[in-house]
Amino acid sequence: MVVKFLVDISNFMWGTWMTVFLLGTGIFLSIRFRFMYNFRKIGFHFKNTYGKMFKSGEGTGTVSGFAAACTAMANTIGVGNIGGVATAIVAGGPGAVFWMWFSGLFGMSTKACEIILGQRYRTKYSKSMDEYMCDRSFVMKNALGWKKGAIMLAFACFLLGPWTCAVQTESVTGSLKQAFNLDPRIVVTVLGLTCFVTIFGGLKRISSIMEKVVPFMAMIYILGGLGILVMHITALPEAFFLIIKSAFTPIAGVGGFAGATVRDAMRYGVARGLYSNDAGTGYGIIAHASAKTDHPVRQSSWGWGEVFLDTIVVCSVTAFSIILTNAYIDFPGVDSASLTTMAFKVSYGQLGAWFMAISITVFAWTTIIGMYYSCEKSVNYVFGDTEKNKIATKIYMIYYLFPCIFFYNVKAQSLWAMTDILSAIYILITFIFIITKQKEIMRLFNDFWNRFIPAKERGENVPDVIFGTIEGELE
Repeated sequence: MVVKFLVDISNFMWGTWMTVFLLGTGIFLSIRFRFMYNFRKIGFHFKNTYGKMFKSGEGTGTVSGFAAACTAMANTIGVGNIGGVATAIVAGGPGAVFWMWFSGLFGMSTKACEIILGQRYRTKYSKSMDEYMCDRSFVMKNALGWKKGAIMLAFACFLLGPWTCAVQTESVTGSLKQAFNLDPRIVVTVLGLTCFVTIFGGLKRISSIMEKVVPFMAMIYILGGLGILVMHITALPEAFFLIIKSAFTPIAGVGGFAGATVRDAMRYGVARGLYSNDAGTGYGIIAHASAKTDHPVRQSSWGWGEVFLDTIVVCSVTAFSIILTNAYIDFPGVDSASLTTMAFKVSYGQLGAWFMAISITVFAWTTIIGMYYSCEKSVNYVFGDTEKNKIATKIYMIYYLFPCIFFYNVKAQSLWAMTDILSAIYILITFIFIITKQKEIMRLFNDFWNRFIPAKERGENVPDVIFGTIEGELE
């Protein structure tokens, strides 16, 4: 009864209206940005993201731009890339992959807007944390002046946010039990303890660990998936055309696959793609607010960098692994991360199952930590830059990990439904910010390309744009 209720709400929230709203807004923003985050300026974005991985960054902030991005990608490169993609294919067919790509491509502009907002309306906490920060509540107050709404939003975020992490532990316990027959209680205990030790160190410890772990784990997983593509290289063109065809025509059931309509493909492709790359959910506001940068729009290059790596690369590796091995057809009833595990097991034998179990564990571990940082900002907003904030933050760590440890055995379907519902709410709030502050976003965007960059190229000493304003003061 509860599962059906959650699924019904999720289906409504992610109905046709949401799909049209998300894709339409992404396309609109891309046009306004003159496609600079989608097709143009790719060289510039690469240079300012992956090209500066090992640099500390120029400008004002708490951590390097790359470290901030890795904290963001700890949220995005996770079980959503493994279990979310598998769920999308099972429910929406191979065509769902196309809509993941499509929504990701135009979601680059949406993510860029979030990053600009986070930099523009961030606040410096000097007394309790020594950290630049921002989240949805800070934007709601600083940009729109909705103080009461900001408090209500902050409470909702830090109370409900941790429960979506049960998706991560469900995937971990299932994969490790399947591969190594490990007791789930032992798994969640170790997972909880290691997460606690990491988040206890605050942003600098979190970002320091993420900038080492996230790139490494992404590369290893990509190589493992590319191995499957090489094994089935002759079938790759056929799989690609199946994805394109299924995105626009219904696909009939075969084997363990029940079939899917075009509406199913769009609905699950967009929803799971969004959960994977977080474009539009507002997490970009949070993660990038702490970054050292000389201009908010320079940091927004990660709007391209994150979505490209997450959706265009990592999600594609998962999708082709499942489709090329026919795992979604040959293993009826298998869903979420377990289906991706079966695809790797078919290709590599038991070694593949072990590899996936470890990959899922590391992905989930980093996502839980990255999500904590996002939820913590809501606590910081409520208690302000005070001693109470220090105490509240430590207590919140225990509450945050509670669902992860004790609700790992809830059905995957209900967990994904809860995650979709919360993501939909976050999206609606974030898009209110983007729409209402579009003039300010475009002011900064045009300032960067029309004044700031030309002056830099002429060798002029251009002042950093602190807090997102030319004058250096928060308006």
